[in-house]
Amino acid sequence: MRRSLSAGTAVAAGVAAFMLAGMVRSAEIKVIASVAVKESYQELVPEFEKMSNDKVVTLWSGTADIMKRVKAGETVDLVILGSNSIDELISLGKIEPGSRVDLMKSGVGVAVRAGVQRPDISSGEALKRTLLSAKSIAYSTGPSGVYLDGLFQRMGIANELKPKLKQPPSGGSVAEMVARGEAEIGFQQVSELVHATGIDYLGPLSPDVQQITVFSGGICISAKEPVAAKALVMHLKSPAAAPIIRKNGMEPG
Repeated sequence: MRRSLSAGTAVAAGVAAFMLAGMVRSAEIKVIASVAVKESYQELVPEFEKMSNDKVVTLWSGTADIMKRVKAGETVDLVILGSNSIDELISLGKIEPGSRVDLMKSGVGVAVRAGVQRPDISSGEALKRTLLSAKSIAYSTGPSGVYLDGLFQRMGIANELKPKLKQPPSGGSVAEMVARGEAEIGFQQVSELVHATGIDYLGPLSPDVQQITVFSGGICISAKEPVAAKALVMHLKSPAAAPIIRKNGMEPG
């Protein structure tokens, strides 16, 4: 065997090695993950299960709920969240130090109800005017929502917008709120809007006001299947995953 391997070959070799072990013993890998990565993840996991003969059981929720559950000691093998949240869980002794792997990243996207007039979001100033004229605004409780709260403050319009703001429960869909007419305009990770029905996806925030969130995986200290979970992370990080990640509105981490 050659002494040097490309990054892609090395990842493939590592996954293949684990797959051979999987022929001897199948594992059930328990994952709790942000809904922001759901579209890409659901395309990638079946191939991993097929190759490894392992079963992946995934619990989907929002950042606030996942943080609460993991901090309370819920036993899972792998957590997939915004990198800041993974780092916090590492500092709290809930995630294995050194196990963080950046998987995907996404910007904040904007949507309106399907068929309505499209507002101007071409710049920060245009977005500010659109927000001030909107009757209702939906945004998430996750990383994009935290960022928008700060953006509204920096724009100097937080007080004016406060009566208009609406948020779904942790892990809830802004797109669904907009599609039902509960909000005139909505903001969430691009990956959570691009395939949603009943809305028109306007695009990402303009570069002058955009925020990119990196979603990372981390192995729980209490993991029952840490080796299998690491193999799953390697699969999600593999070069073959990149086209699927891009197709679903994100970029490889």
